[in-house]
Amino acid sequence: MAGESLIPRTFHKETTMQTLTLEQETNPWEAQAARFEFAAKKLNLDKGLWKVLSQPSREIIVHIPVSMDDGSVEVFTGYRVQHSVARGPGKGGIRYSPDVSLDEVRALASWMTWKCAVVNIPFGGAKGGVICDPKKLSQGELERITRRYTAELIEFLGPEKDVPAPDMGTDEQTMAWIMDTYSMHMRQTVNAVVTGKPVNLGGSRGRTAATGRGLSVVCDEALKTLNMPVEGCRVIVQGFGNVGSNAARLLADKGYTIIGIAEYDGGLYNPDGIDIHALLEHRKRARTIVGFAGAEAADKDELLTYACEILIPAATENVITSKNADKLRCKILCEGANGPTTPIADDILADKKVFIIPDILANAGGVTTSYFEWVQDRMGYFWTEAEVNQRLDHIMTESFRDVITYAQNHNVNNRIAAYMLAIDRVAYTTRQRGIYA
Repeated sequence: MAGESLIPRTFHKETTMQTLTLEQETNPWEAQAARFEFAAKKLNLDKGLWKVLSQPSREIIVHIPVSMDDGSVEVFTGYRVQHSVARGPGKGGIRYSPDVSLDEVRALASWMTWKCAVVNIPFGGAKGGVICDPKKLSQGELERITRRYTAELIEFLGPEKDVPAPDMGTDEQTMAWIMDTYSMHMRQTVNAVVTGKPVNLGGSRGRTAATGRGLSVVCDEALKTLNMPVEGCRVIVQGFGNVGSNAARLLADKGYTIIGIAEYDGGLYNPDGIDIHALLEHRKRARTIVGFAGAEAADKDELLTYACEILIPAATENVITSKNADKLRCKILCEGANGPTTPIADDILADKKVFIIPDILANAGGVTTSYFEWVQDRMGYFWTEAEVNQRLDHIMTESFRDVITYAQNHNVNNRIAAYMLAIDRVAYTTRQRGIYA
């Protein structure tokens, strides 16, 4: 089989198992650092560059007072971390969640650096977040939080500095508020300050489904690499938000059999395949996947361990850990979320010979189409959805092949190959630019 040498093996137990405690296992910054360290060692990265690339270049904490609907004033804590701008402006989402932490934002910013480098687009990595529960806030309160957060960061944002995008708890409306706030301060309309905007405000066609589309492309390429047919390929998707639902829909349209869907409030299973279009209609009406007549109810956590060819974790970090990795029965793990697999789980999956398509490659369709949006805003000319999708498919396909070739040439698994490729590209640019002093 052509893909035999590409199957992951136990490659970094010395690094992760000995240096990460169980408490550290689910810390995203520790997980990112462990993988960076291993890849940097394999590259024999210069110690100076190691120091530069292992830490964020800037971390900003803001405490923003907001007038609430009941007349009270609440103070929310927000973050923006810029990991690297060596290859271009910072790029990364803003998430609103009660669980946002500085370590999480640091990790996500660094992952964005490596993700942009893997697909070879001219951005660095950044990420932001506000500690809040958007489900408990009114539209007016969310708007006031967003505008004040933007105003506090105004000197650090911009098309040539740092370009935010939606993430968990935020959407195109959030981006419209950020764009408007920034534009008011600049005294001119600046579309390119954010991506993921509504199309009539300079958003790109194809952006909404881009991450899910990218996942479908790398799944296609993985099957080709492993000489597996699409027919009879069973897929389980964990998370049915924007990423998971679009990935499931596009894969189903290509002939994959979606046998399981896991969401925060329940799971669905049908060994003969779930009608994704019917499920989307059900969710639109009921605002939940629970109760869908076309599948039987299943435990959302146990679904991850059902037999399948492809498992797509497309929700949050730390879904696959040392507690459940040995129970997985998938052949391919395609990471739709950022950081869904811990380093210790990586070692377990390597022993099981699971073919991993790492997050910094698998879910890069979103940032790639964000790059297209930024380009279109800057030139004032917009592409059709077919043109956007064609360019996205090309970049995702080429990037997958780059990572696989790197894995073969350096005898490492796909995740470390992706990290090595990314670090190599960022280090090369940093070395060319030199250190300003």
